[in-house]
Amino acid sequence: MLEKLTPEQIKDCTKSELNVLCDEIRAIIFDTVTKCGGHLASNLGAVESTVAMFYVFDFPNDKVIFDVGHQCYPYKLLSGRLERFSTLRQSGGISGFPKRTESVYDAYDTGHAGTSVSAAIGLAKARDLLNEERYVIAYIGDGSFNNGLIYEALSSLKILNTKILIVLNDNGMSISPTVGGMYDIISQIKENGRSENIKLLESFGLTYIGVKNGNDLDEMLDAMAEAKEKLDGNSVLLHIVTKKGKGYEFSEEHPTDTHGVPPVGSAKQKEYSEVLGETLCNLAEKDEKITVVSAAMKEALGLSDFFKNYPERAFDVGICEENASVLCVSMAAGGLKPYYAIYSTFLQRAFDEIIHDVCAQDMPVTFCIDRAGISGADGETHQGVFDLSYLSLIPNLTIATPKDTEELTKLLQFSATYPHPLAIRYPRAGKVLFAGDGKEISLGKWEYLHQSADKNAKVTVLAAGERCLIIAMKILQNLQAQGLDFDVVNARFIKPLDEELLKGLQSKHVVTLEDNMLLGGFGSMVCTWLNARDKDCKVKNFAYRDEFIPQGSIAELQQEFGVNCKEIEEYIQSVLV
Repeated sequence: MLEKLTPEQIKDCTKSELNVLCDEIRAIIFDTVTKCGGHLASNLGAVESTVAMFYVFDFPNDKVIFDVGHQCYPYKLLSGRLERFSTLRQSGGISGFPKRTESVYDAYDTGHAGTSVSAAIGLAKARDLLNEERYVIAYIGDGSFNNGLIYEALSSLKILNTKILIVLNDNGMSISPTVGGMYDIISQIKENGRSENIKLLESFGLTYIGVKNGNDLDEMLDAMAEAKEKLDGNSVLLHIVTKKGKGYEFSEEHPTDTHGVPPVGSAKQKEYSEVLGETLCNLAEKDEKITVVSAAMKEALGLSDFFKNYPERAFDVGICEENASVLCVSMAAGGLKPYYAIYSTFLQRAFDEIIHDVCAQDMPVTFCIDRAGISGADGETHQGVFDLSYLSLIPNLTIATPKDTEELTKLLQFSATYPHPLAIRYPRAGKVLFAGDGKEISLGKWEYLHQSADKNAKVTVLAAGERCLIIAMKILQNLQAQGLDFDVVNARFIKPLDEELLKGLQSKHVVTLEDNMLLGGFGSMVCTWLNARDKDCKVKNFAYRDEFIPQGSIAELQQEFGVNCKEIEEYIQSVLV
């Protein structure tokens, strides 16, 4: 049915046909995501409400912004992207998130939580000032509704004197189960219709409609029509309740496990997050001051056992990355030893707090930065390729990147007694790859993974992190087969640099490798240090170009955007022969 249906023809469908359409959309999403990977449970729950929006509103003239974008797959299918949907999250295919460059139906790019209401207000003001006729909708989950940016936006809604529709999709989940005071208010409305809580929401200038069954198509059609009518008088909050994973029993029963799923047949590797969780539990057993903070991602970050074993020392604050940072600082000020586990791409949201609260006060907060470097198929909004650049400029902050999962354990052990701010960054999947020197981690000290036989190598490669060290060792193997040799250094500390090793370098050529942007990263720091000391060597940096990196496999994107194994090998070969 969907194959022959244009977005405009949805309005001509009978209710029976719309129910068939919902089943078809759900089946396509399930089949595609299990092949391509992506966000499954959240999209399965959003089908009926999205079909109802298309039936009642007029897209693309009307505009909808999906907060984060984890619920946009039904919308993509209904807006003419069925033929391309099999390319979901693939290189050159359609994005797993809304993208303005992909379709006129996508009004605003999203990928991080909390932006939808501000964006909807901005689009509505543009409509008002240009005397246009259209409705503007923010479609937001209850997890995102905890984010502080939402309340900044709501606080300005009356002042800016415009009208928007907020569809609050309440499924009790973000990635982890939803927590927080605002969610308690929403839950009380859902359970007993507490009038004082409704008045609180309406105090922002909203007309409240709810609670509606978001997976009942008839109820959704009526609710969307009611909301559209009431928009003539005021902004509206439509509160719907949906089942995350709707239509597939395993997904309904395991919404956290099926929030984001890998393609079928993907190789299972031990993740750095597992090592993090195991090591923090071991450290906490010996040190009662250790605490852990998460921003709605405790399962994804390997912290489930810590939350189970030490519930009084584990804190999930919801999608509130800035709040989590200040919470860590204040706990440290009170004598605790906090660990803040977070994805690289989400840590960006707490940049000011890292500078002003953590580092300016020189507090012993340890940031455990997961998904650092290229993350792959989620595209521009989720690539963790900026953290070395935005963290390296901050005084008092030490930055480390382990060579493998075993070294992560050592760095965490080092962190337990380290009295200053520390950031440890690592990718998702990892292994124990390199034999260590058996020594304890020392601040700012690197290690040689290979030194050429004559101890006077013409080239020294300084590689930061597992991925770059793998590249360096592969190139070494290839060139050794040709009778060529060079030194490889595990630059496990980005800041401070190993000044003693750098001073002792005899190589005429230094090559840096990093899983980060070129500008402001590890290579930049090495160049600055060597130039300041008039070191007689030529430095070549390999990192990602000054571009936003789209979706694709990690290997494809590394090759395409500047950490190119072939190019690096050719450069090293050219200076060795």
